[in-house]
Amino acid sequence: MSEQKIGTRSELKRFRELAQQMKQYDEILGVVYWDMRTGAPRKGIGLRSEAVGALSSEIFRISTSDEMGQLLDTLSAPEQAEALSPVDKRLVEEQKKEYDRNKKIPADMHREYVVLSSQSESAWEEAKEKDDFEGFVPYLEKIIDYNRKFIDLWGVKSTPYDTLLDLYEPGLTTTELDRLFGELRSRLVPLAEAIASSDNRPDTSFLEGTFDKEAQKKFSRFILNEMGYDFEAGRLDESVHPFATGLSPGDVRITTRYLPHDVTSALFGTIHEGGHALYEQNIAEELAGTPLCTGTSMGIHESQSRLWENMVGRSRGFWQRYFPELQKHFPGQLDHVTAEQFYRGINVVEPSLIRIEADELTYNLHIMIRYEIERMIFNEGLEARDLPEVWNAKYKEALGLTPPTNALGVLQDVHWSGGAFGYFPSYSLGNMYGAQMMNVAKRKLPNLDERIAEGQLLPLKEWLTGQVYTHGKLLLPAEIIERVSGEPLRSTYLCDYLEQKYRDIYRLG
Repeated sequence: MSEQKIGTRSELKRFRELAQQMKQYDEILGVVYWDMRTGAPRKGIGLRSEAVGALSSEIFRISTSDEMGQLLDTLSAPEQAEALSPVDKRLVEEQKKEYDRNKKIPADMHREYVVLSSQSESAWEEAKEKDDFEGFVPYLEKIIDYNRKFIDLWGVKSTPYDTLLDLYEPGLTTTELDRLFGELRSRLVPLAEAIASSDNRPDTSFLEGTFDKEAQKKFSRFILNEMGYDFEAGRLDESVHPFATGLSPGDVRITTRYLPHDVTSALFGTIHEGGHALYEQNIAEELAGTPLCTGTSMGIHESQSRLWENMVGRSRGFWQRYFPELQKHFPGQLDHVTAEQFYRGINVVEPSLIRIEADELTYNLHIMIRYEIERMIFNEGLEARDLPEVWNAKYKEALGLTPPTNALGVLQDVHWSGGAFGYFPSYSLGNMYGAQMMNVAKRKLPNLDERIAEGQLLPLKEWLTGQVYTHGKLLLPAEIIERVSGEPLRSTYLCDYLEQKYRDIYRLG
């Protein structure tokens, strides 16, 4: 064996050790974050945030160390890269991208930001609870200021906001997003207007009432089991804002939010997060313990949560099978309702203030509003203090509604408190990816709608595992959608799906 190959093997071994060490620390951080969002005492948040900052700083130190830089330079050299396995080659590429980005951030600045964002998320919870935007402004101002500094250090792409988009959906630009969103608007706005003029509005009166929280919990767990969520590799908890945390394929936790007067909120929140969890639980074993053991992008990740929540969970066939089960969990409350009535009722199109409770059609307008505001913050200098005014004006223009409080407006989402600017477009991208994938699934899995109506959800889960989940971050988003559908991402499939569904529900000509 040549000395060069021996050197490569030893350097690869050391690189793998460092990558695994960072992944292990990251798993510990994930547990801490989960604890902070699911009931950790508020008085302990300050010191806990400092602990988070310390451990994050250690991950950052390893990822930007001279040793890591030297290993990456060696392993990414053309003559060395050819000798690497596909997994190792992709791992080096991904870590090199992170190294080049993180190396531009001073270590002290990184630690300060991690501590700030941890504190900010807890401050957001309290601000939302008390409808106190003014009290949250100082945190948000600092979060935005840090992100502006990061953009300057990383280097502005086509626009400052493009730099942030790339963090969540590699290669995505505002130009491409404007095109996709423009296509959605051109087809979905006329559909929404036709629906608003229809006399065939579904009845939703049966959704009003008080629904036992424990019964909601039991039904949520039942549906997760039906989807194939592995409770031996996860758990379901409660939080202010539903989320999923993938620590490893053997530990993927989800949360939901139970509302006593809404039987659907927790259910669809659970299915949504369950879609994220199925992705994380079914990544190939060979990727476990590496930075590739996660979703390839937030758009692809959201494609799974949105696909399961809407294209499965809000489908007619799904409720033909599961509505009798729902009736059993709430005896006497839904006995006078048919599965068809329930299906139509949960798919009513109606402008609303809250994104996570919006119907499939208007949901995309919620995302476009957030996208436009984020772009204004980073491309036009919009300041934190002015966000409620801009937010309310855009809601009035797009949905005809003005939030009566900031808790129901600009404070409703957790994302900005943690600095996740550029994330929101992932949801609409997820809708588009999901519709394109589901279009293929219905061709590849004969009688898929009938299978869902019989409660056979696992064939879809297994197909998605082979097409998407197993690859983790081994493939790029564009490679995933090309492999699944044979073409790049298109808005057409989502528009076709929504038009077909709602023309049927509202009996439009």
